[in-house]
Amino acid sequence: MRLLITGGCGFIGSAVIRHVLRHTDHEIVNIDKMTYAASLDALEEARDHPRHRLVRADIADADAMRRVFTETRPGAVMHLAAESHVDRSIDGPGDFIRTNVVGTFCLLEAARAYFATLEGAARDAFRFHHISTDEVFGALGADDPPFNEATQYDPRSPYSASKAASDHLARAWQHTYGLPTLVSNTCNNYGPWQFPEKLIPLVMLNALEGRPLPVYGDGTNQRDWLFVDDHAAALVAVVERGRIGETYCIGARQPRRNIDVVRAICGVLDGLLPDPAGPRERLIRFVTDRPGHDFRYEIEPAHAESGLGWRAAHDFESGLRQTVQWYLEHRPWWESIRAGTYAGQRLGTAA
Repeated sequence: MRLLITGGCGFIGSAVIRHVLRHTDHEIVNIDKMTYAASLDALEEARDHPRHRLVRADIADADAMRRVFTETRPGAVMHLAAESHVDRSIDGPGDFIRTNVVGTFCLLEAARAYFATLEGAARDAFRFHHISTDEVFGALGADDPPFNEATQYDPRSPYSASKAASDHLARAWQHTYGLPTLVSNTCNNYGPWQFPEKLIPLVMLNALEGRPLPVYGDGTNQRDWLFVDDHAAALVAVVERGRIGETYCIGARQPRRNIDVVRAICGVLDGLLPDPAGPRERLIRFVTDRPGHDFRYEIEPAHAESGLGWRAAHDFESGLRQTVQWYLEHRPWWESIRAGTYAGQRLGTAA
């Protein structure tokens, strides 16, 4: 099958591409605008792989999307391209509306026009998989059950509101036009090649450099954590085995408080590369909470596990250690980012 993957040079998208090339025979058409968080390096062997083709284009460019479908004739779409950083969405929501809402609309319309040209087995096999976040469901209280496929939407930030809108568009295009869509929602991902504005790499690299480790509020906000390679495997399972019209909540059953995540990072680093100045927990600083900071996210993945025959392979401790080790072994990549060679950085984000 030929997969059209949007955002394939991003953190999760590149993990999907690596998984596809290493574990399947599928071909890949990778559409990426190459914004600040995209990385050709993250493609690894895909950069020169005969089953991978990179198309530099904006999903909000309707004409470009129509041309891509006409020229490449994909068997399925995996739509990952998105602006995804909550703090950036608070500072500048316009980019999130354009990419996440308008971009998804343009992609759905291009897919709908292309789908109308398909016949027989190609039409029966076509899928449009829209990849989303658990943040569309709002926030959980300390004793609330985890999110599942039936949880009511209650987005709280410009980012989550834009993703909620795109989820609704994907489902509407199925119900109204018959486009065979699937939706998946996931929790916080972490792992190799994550741009260092996100919590785990930011804390890790600050700790390596002896910088303060900023933690919002009192650090008790809680997130569910999924190793990115496990998520990539789940996403490919959705597009290969998922049922049209279904939603799949993808998680690893690994919830942690933010302060515990920061302490765990310090502990792994102290074990792998001790700091002569002392344990790195000394660098933790509690800072003013961000506006509208959701208290807790957690996913119940039972439907995805049973429906897809998938289960996360990594617990948080093993995944975190693997991630820290990777960053220690790939200094040139993140040092160039920290030095300011990527445009549009915002590296002062807290946990």
